[in-house]
Amino acid sequence: MPEAAPAAPGPATAAPDIATAVRDLYTAGITARRGAFTSEWADAMREDIEAAFAEARGREGGAVGRGPHRYYVEIHPEQLRGFVDLVDHPWVRAVSEAVLGADYRVVELGFDVPLAGAVDQPWHRDFPMPPETRHHRRLTSLAFNLTAVDTREDMGPFEIAPGTQWDDDARFDHAMFPPSDARARYTGLAERKYPRRGDISARSALTVHRGTANRSADPRPVLVLGVDAPGAGNDAQHDMAVTRAYRDSLPGRVRARLHCPVVEELTPIVQKHTIEGLVMGEA
Repeated sequence: MPEAAPAAPGPATAAPDIATAVRDLYTAGITARRGAFTSEWADAMREDIEAAFAEARGREGGAVGRGPHRYYVEIHPEQLRGFVDLVDHPWVRAVSEAVLGADYRVVELGFDVPLAGAVDQPWHRDFPMPPETRHHRRLTSLAFNLTAVDTREDMGPFEIAPGTQWDDDARFDHAMFPPSDARARYTGLAERKYPRRGDISARSALTVHRGTANRSADPRPVLVLGVDAPGAGNDAQHDMAVTRAYRDSLPGRVRARLHCPVVEELTPIVQKHTIEGLVMGEA
């Protein structure tokens, strides 16, 4: 059985809602801020996702499979009109700083799209447990998710097994997929999430989770913002960049969070953040 979660870190002066969010992340492994943005803001986000998805699927390596009829696409910040709104949102900033420290950085911007016909994913975490978490019980990264639609049961809601960010089992395949004899435990713990447009969730990508089968005719796109503590190393898995002109236009505190390449002209991203068991469609 996993060990009990440690006491959550963070400044003693954190606002009550931030202290609750940090505690949620260190216990359940997921937290949320309902109504962080308007539905109109989320609709504009969906337009940008749909444009980027159409472009990515039209070229080699533009989108990577995460199972049958399910795709992941990484994008550049300039492809999302609301990027500054998101990164500079007070809740996003405060939760990131409380969990990851004052020098946290944005390392990933992308989206998942389960299309009609997407099947249940295998239970998994997004990357192996880092030594800092294993030995010191510290979270070193967060994934912020924003739905582009009001989630319905038939769309294949996201499912998560609370508290499993601390599970440390040497039998995990690729250090990410629980062994078959442990899957019933995750199914028993599972909670389905039904976010609406404008909501933000934050989770540890180590908390075991899966996408479920999309039995509707509608896609369920979800934006992903990945944030790291210094030295966490997840930036090596991502290729986002910004142009010099765009970087210079950013507010200083947003610019300070970006440690990605600065280029004169953006080039399309060839996806490399693959998860083998999902690409193969194992379920």
